[in-house]
Amino acid sequence: MSTVLTIVLIFQYVVLAYFALLNLGYTLFGYLGLRSIVVYSRELSQITLRDLLARESYKPVSILVPAYNEETCIVDSVRSFLGLRYPEFEVVVVSDGSTDATVDRLIEAFALLEVPAVYRRALPSAAVKRMFRSARHPNLVVLEKENGGKADALNAAIDVARYPLVCAVDADSLLDADALLRATRPFLEDENVVAIGGTIRPLNGARVVDGRVVELAMPKSWLARLQILEYARAFFSGRAGWSHFDALLIISGAFGVFRRDAVINVGGYLVGTVGEDMELVVRLHRHYRERHEAYRILFTPDPICWTEVPTDWATLRGQRNRWHRGLWETLWTHRALMFNPQYGRLGTFAVPYFLVFEALAPIVEAFGWIAMPLAIALGIFNTSFAIWFLILSVLYGMLLSQLAVGIETLLLQRYPRLRDRLALFAASFIEFLGYRQLLVFERCLATLLVFRRRGVWGRMKRAGVTHEQAAP
Repeated sequence: MSTVLTIVLIFQYVVLAYFALLNLGYTLFGYLGLRSIVVYSRELSQITLRDLLARESYKPVSILVPAYNEETCIVDSVRSFLGLRYPEFEVVVVSDGSTDATVDRLIEAFALLEVPAVYRRALPSAAVKRMFRSARHPNLVVLEKENGGKADALNAAIDVARYPLVCAVDADSLLDADALLRATRPFLEDENVVAIGGTIRPLNGARVVDGRVVELAMPKSWLARLQILEYARAFFSGRAGWSHFDALLIISGAFGVFRRDAVINVGGYLVGTVGEDMELVVRLHRHYRERHEAYRILFTPDPICWTEVPTDWATLRGQRNRWHRGLWETLWTHRALMFNPQYGRLGTFAVPYFLVFEALAPIVEAFGWIAMPLAIALGIFNTSFAIWFLILSVLYGMLLSQLAVGIETLLLQRYPRLRDRLALFAASFIEFLGYRQLLVFERCLATLLVFRRRGVWGRMKRAGVTHEQAAP
């Protein structure tokens, strides 16, 4: 029995030390995130944006929109992209083997005309069946191709793209009118910038008029409310900090801007993985580090991309399972970076951190939750461990959530109604009453299935967002 007690005691100290280090990291990244938001809001005013719009020194952008069975939202999304405030851009939509009326909806809404599919193919992709251009919008191109997956569709879109910057967005997403102005500014200021990630915010509950988010309100679904909290916390306490250290490993697939030549030089998006967004960013890091070339991959807190989040458990679980498998797939693909000083802080700090504190985090937390009832059953329950575990894994997480909510509602002024702000504060407590634990175990399941389900996406069920038309 003494051996069992020793093992349990050591395990408890390891778990507590783990969460203490994790929370220390969250604190540091939270501070850097807050500072970046304050500095950014001071530097980039609406006057500055108007100056950027009027400047002749801009970089044209190709917006890449991979779509699979998106008939319910594709027309509204493309309309919103075409209405962006930017001097010169194009929209390239790729229907990746859609079996619904995605292409028919686009043909009808934008007067598409079939044209010869003539362009330089620099990246491999599944066969393109038809290519269209709009009679109403000269900057709209649509490809219809055989199914090859999201990464394959993005590679086809990059081949068709004409401009030096490419902006990858999801088909169900909406961009703020000034998103491209904000996202491309760093490319003008620093020639070494090769990629920029923006902020993703849930669209659920928003009022959308002419493809623009004009008002934010809490969605009725508590599942969606909890995800609003998660997104605010993740972008506030993660991306800004890693960007500060020049070790940003994730640019969301829902919204990222890249230099087209850089993406082509590394071979485009990797087909056969569900984490193609993170994998591309890590491969870009690796490419420039190995060649000892100056480069920067950054996160900027505002531009904003709005996306619909799941409103049912099955879809949410599938999404989180896919995200976690994508993380493991990327870490395995680039395992040569792990603890490798050749890659600087990327190999010595960032990649190991994502292994220990992201990929393995749900396993450690799950063991912590299992250990308490097991200790009670064995009669070796340690009250001190239980208290510290709850403080480090739950209460400190609530504190970070409250800080993220405060920034979202007070500093950024995104939810003006008091009841909406109170709902977000309430969500930071409700999150730990089962929601967090269920997603922890889903991510544990993803870890067990990562190689058995490599590259398997699953279905994304969308409830749909109501789009209004402005009064004439």
